[in-house]
Amino acid sequence: MKTSTIFIKERLIKGEGQRVEIYDNIAISSRIRLARNVEGIKFYTKLDSDVDAKYITGSVMKTLEKFEVFNFLSLKELSLNECNALFEQHLISKELIENKDISGIAISEDEKFIVMINEEDHIREQCIEKGFNLYKPYRRLIKIDEEILSSLPIAYNDELGFITASPANLGTGMRASVMLFLPACVFSGQIEDIFAMAKENGLTIRGGYGEGSKAIGYFYQISNQNSFGLDENEIIDKVSEFIYSVCNLEKQARDFLLENNREFYKDMALRAYGILTNCYVLEEGEMMELLAKVKLGQVLGFLDIENDDKFQKLFFEGAEANLKLIFEFSQQKKENIIRAEYISNKVKSLVHRR
Repeated sequence: MKTSTIFIKERLIKGEGQRVEIYDNIAISSRIRLARNVEGIKFYTKLDSDVDAKYITGSVMKTLEKFEVFNFLSLKELSLNECNALFEQHLISKELIENKDISGIAISEDEKFIVMINEEDHIREQCIEKGFNLYKPYRRLIKIDEEILSSLPIAYNDELGFITASPANLGTGMRASVMLFLPACVFSGQIEDIFAMAKENGLTIRGGYGEGSKAIGYFYQISNQNSFGLDENEIIDKVSEFIYSVCNLEKQARDFLLENNREFYKDMALRAYGILTNCYVLEEGEMMELLAKVKLGQVLGFLDIENDDKFQKLFFEGAEANLKLIFEFSQQKKENIIRAEYISNKVKSLVHRR
């Protein structure tokens, strides 16, 4: 019998970055992030002037243009709502918004490669891929990172590795994370055990929007806690092995739910579907919870979703800032009515009872 590490390496390394498809309804996305800082320039909290910020931005964009087409957005030129919409889409962080006077973001055309500039670190490169597949985004990311390292004087110490704003990112500066959908582990009470296991293995679990966020809709991000003492491949293997174990726990928990309380969870899913397709008022938090229950209904075999990607986007399309980009409104009451109509129509077109 192969160990999980051997299994992962064969599927991801020898398979040239192919995702582990059997976990597609558990692992939503995989992300690799690298933190880099320019030597001789202070961290964002003590930047001397806009000159340093503009130098970093210009240097990064010049490097990126050598590889592929990127769209650059200066947060200073965006409204706060537009910034919040990007956050809801998991494209930028709250820290980048807090630094909006000097920060920016470069986004590839497929929106999988993102570089945040003048966030907590001067440069935060990240690449995201669908499903459970950490090596594919790493391979894409490392090509551009190597060019950044050769084009800019990046702060590095022989003993500490890459110098970063947070001590947790010293060393490789890498954060490898996978977004998981774990409703069965929540309902079966195993989620606390997973938290304990993660801590024992030097990993951290956060909500879907990263550090400090709550797990809305049963979505969790699992990543390495520190990046010092291991090389990049070792970090990816460590996180991947744990993700493999958690995915198996979720699969087993889903089987348990079906075997022991099928009627309860079928009613939960269909009731959520019924509310979403017939409601007149819908608050954001309730929307997240109901969409997650519909998604659970799909994986348990009670509902069909025609397009998983379009359905997944509803979680942020119905959020406040993104909704305001589509419709104009100012009152909370109006927002909830608009959300109900918008989400109801989308769910009716995407989801069907079996």
